[in-house]
Amino acid sequence: MCGVIGILGRGPVIGHLVDSLQRLEYRGYDSAGVATLEGGHLERRRVEGKLKNLAEKLHCDPLSGHAGIGHTRWATHGKPTERNAHPHMADNVAVVHNGIIENFRVLRAELEQNGADFTSETDTEVVAHLVESYLKNGYSPQDAVKASLPRLRGSYALAFLFKGHEDLMIGARKGSPLAIGYGDGEMYLGSDAIALAPFTDSIMYLEDGDWAVLTRANGVIYDSSGSIVHREASSHGTSSLLVNKANYRHFMAKEIHEQPEVVGQTLAHYVDMAGERIELPSKLPFDFNAIQRIWITACGTASYAGQVAKYWFERLARLPVEIDVASEFRYREAPLRKGDLAIFISQSGETADTLAALRYAKAQGLHTISVVNVSTSTIARESEVVLPTLAGPEIGVASTKAFTCQLMVIAAIAVAAGRERGELSKIEEIKLVHELIEVPPLIAATLAIEPQIEKLAHDIAKSRDVVYLGRGTSSPLAMEGALKLKEISYIHAEGYAAGELKHGPIALIDETVPVVVIAPYDRLFEKTVSNMQEVAARGGNVILITDAKGASEAAMGSIVTIVLPDMPATFTPMVYVIPLQLLAYHTAILMGADVDQPRNLAKSVTVE
Repeated sequence: MCGVIGILGRGPVIGHLVDSLQRLEYRGYDSAGVATLEGGHLERRRVEGKLKNLAEKLHCDPLSGHAGIGHTRWATHGKPTERNAHPHMADNVAVVHNGIIENFRVLRAELEQNGADFTSETDTEVVAHLVESYLKNGYSPQDAVKASLPRLRGSYALAFLFKGHEDLMIGARKGSPLAIGYGDGEMYLGSDAIALAPFTDSIMYLEDGDWAVLTRANGVIYDSSGSIVHREASSHGTSSLLVNKANYRHFMAKEIHEQPEVVGQTLAHYVDMAGERIELPSKLPFDFNAIQRIWITACGTASYAGQVAKYWFERLARLPVEIDVASEFRYREAPLRKGDLAIFISQSGETADTLAALRYAKAQGLHTISVVNVSTSTIARESEVVLPTLAGPEIGVASTKAFTCQLMVIAAIAVAAGRERGELSKIEEIKLVHELIEVPPLIAATLAIEPQIEKLAHDIAKSRDVVYLGRGTSSPLAMEGALKLKEISYIHAEGYAAGELKHGPIALIDETVPVVVIAPYDRLFEKTVSNMQEVAARGGNVILITDAKGASEAAMGSIVTIVLPDMPATFTPMVYVIPLQLLAYHTAILMGADVDQPRNLAKSVTVE
């Protein structure tokens, strides 16, 4: 969600603060601000809208302090206005915050009764006034924060500056991620490694409940009980060069076109090429033969990867799978069997609902695997086994390369499970491995049809509603295709299992509604074609995504056909999602939408 940055520097920090906030834009935001210490006094600049507005304000009214905090805000409490933008201040303290303070109304009423003057609608401002109330009672900054944190219910990543304390910054973390960066006579706080990449390669993630007192010389970490603790710093390996657009117009376009490379890198991490077998990089602390059921939990696009995984595990390993969106999983109090397996899928590894589901499953005695793109994330650290995707930083809010890499990892786990359970022979495993090896070049070949997709987008951009249909593993793809179009073009779209068409959705069909049908030529193809003909009979505009044989078999004068390379049926989702991504991308461009930062959305959803 929101982006947090803090710097204790040796020189003016405002340029570095703005640069870091730009690197955090991918998280989603609707206002921004900075505060610095100048001559012991707190000064701030805030704006509504994009960072270019903040840069213009700083050009006209600059800041020159050597200590500062910055923030990009995604509105939760209060409209995205300048007065609601962070940092929030009281007389002696400034704070930036990612998360939600659930008991802010109670705290605000108490603080107002004691004379606090609130100027915003936000939950965050109560943090500033709460700490200020302790400062006015003679507490040191460190003790004021220590006294305040236990009174905050909810989630937070906080960074504080204090009037008159030029060599002090305090950070705190509960639920929302926060990292410390170690420099040469400088210290940093940031929401993630990407924000800190230009300044340091040595970072340390705070654990849940930790808070840190930083000076330019060092940092002291305390746990929730107030005891000093040691947390290991590590090299994050995130090159600052990885987050530029190269020669692409948008990050999303770059990330779509990176998929042959990053899916190939992920594949190489899980396949023994010489032995022609799956070789998971981590030894599993359980036997798949002892697993009776797999639970897969995720949010958004990652949940559709989980739905594809259900087909693979059940078909290849004969293991029953339950799939839940993480925001519902723990609240329905599902009865879980101790010793079964739960898999959690998250690009950021910080998704609040998925993290809560992980903790619920662990408490019920399940084995846990996380499939994440950030191996230092909270979900990764709290999982029994981490199986990383190697997509590299994904900046576009709408997930593309993270999704295909998630599918590659899940495919590898499913094949490994099938082998271990005796459901796949050595010959069958070799065949599947060869099919996986073909996926990256097939993605590359599919990207070559982009001009056809771009042309088709002109028709989609004129539509108010779009329907996506698919069967088998193409059914989750239909929902993912619809999600992508909604996310970045703001055109209403729905994805359905094709067999459900007659059970309600067919009422939507008329000559104004494009219907995208995802149908590789497989054992379900004929049934999907029947659904397609039902659409055509009602005047719907059919767009068929298939292979050469499918195009030949489904020849109808009323459809547009997108022909993909021939490939075996099992792993088609990793290839067939590419035209869906491209269609959403080019439609959004024609609609004039902000492709990389669509309205109301955030990349990393770290609050419930």
